[in-house]
Amino acid sequence: MTGVPPQPKAAPDARNWKPQTRAVRAGQLRTDYDETSEALFLTSGYAYPSAEEAEATFKGESAHYQYSRFGNPTVTMFENRLAALEGAEACRGTATGMAAVFFALLALLKAGDRVVAARQLFGSCHYIVAELLPRYGIESELVDGGDLVAWEKALSRPAQAVLFESPSNPMLDIVDIRAVCDLAHRAGATVVLDNAFATPILQRPLEWGADVVVHSATKYIDGQGRMLGGAVLGTRAFILDKLQPIIRNTGPALSPFNAWVLLKGMETLSLRMERHCANAARLAEALSGHPKIARALYPARPDHPQHALAMRQMSGGGGVVTFDLKGGKTETFAMLNRLRLVDISNNLGDAKSLITHPATTTHMRIGAAERAKLGIGEGTVRISVGLEDADDIVADLVQALG
Repeated sequence: MTGVPPQPKAAPDARNWKPQTRAVRAGQLRTDYDETSEALFLTSGYAYPSAEEAEATFKGESAHYQYSRFGNPTVTMFENRLAALEGAEACRGTATGMAAVFFALLALLKAGDRVVAARQLFGSCHYIVAELLPRYGIESELVDGGDLVAWEKALSRPAQAVLFESPSNPMLDIVDIRAVCDLAHRAGATVVLDNAFATPILQRPLEWGADVVVHSATKYIDGQGRMLGGAVLGTRAFILDKLQPIIRNTGPALSPFNAWVLLKGMETLSLRMERHCANAARLAEALSGHPKIARALYPARPDHPQHALAMRQMSGGGGVVTFDLKGGKTETFAMLNRLRLVDISNNLGDAKSLITHPATTTHMRIGAAERAKLGIGEGTVRISVGLEDADDIVADLVQALG
């Protein structure tokens, strides 16, 4: 031991690496101790070798770390690795996925501006667009994400931002990314796309024309339900000039420990997504023919209404299956309460299979009328298919259905 503080060494260039290699190696910063596992920098502040260095740091003339609300070596590794996976110039980690969505929009919008969003949004995202932003003088309009005519009409006049998910939560609706991005850009809008369901392993929205990608890293990037985290990705100019000043001064910072957990999660992301997809496809097949199921939705199945579009944009169907039971809330609750393996939980992306009833959980507060527009009924169930043996998952659902 020399007593000299370890200094991070520059990461190798990952541009020519394949995705799985990027998921394991990209963004790594090794200290003088040459550790193989990424270092965890649990520090809030940083010391300067001189008063001049401190001044240069605050002026922005030095890359010295200043405060972990602004930047941290472990968080930097997470940001650079995810940017390499998404094919983005830059990334900023956030405390949660919802912080990523909100601050990405806040970096683009001001009073008097206009945002157009797909109606098929996660409940909290729906709240931001439909209720929160209008309080601050930002006009919002919701459209059917799968209806290009509706998009064209909404974007026939100027807008500053467009927001959508693909696949959507919970109904797995697919948006034509290229077509909507073209319409948005003609209207002067920046496109923000939530890629949490597909992950960068199955879909890279920037290649289809999106400008900004947001993630709830809480889901598949962690993959084991251990912590919260989010990320915003885009051009270096957007991240540094528009997003960073807001994050720096308002504080939705990703903790170094959570960033370290996410780094380790990314190492197995590709392997896990392969298993999630295989298990979900198997479960969707079993449910689609069950007499108590009205419909089973899974993007990789030919009977999904937007199957061709989904498979053009994605390399797999993902790990979520949504289905409708024949009957209402009482019958659906009875089925959920008979489950022995699958857990009732509103989270998703976990190694464990998790199931929820959107009408009474994730989408309860948007109201019955809006749920009806989304196709969410009293018998709608969303299952995040985990990494257990597919036979056991199917068996549990079949016995619960009776």
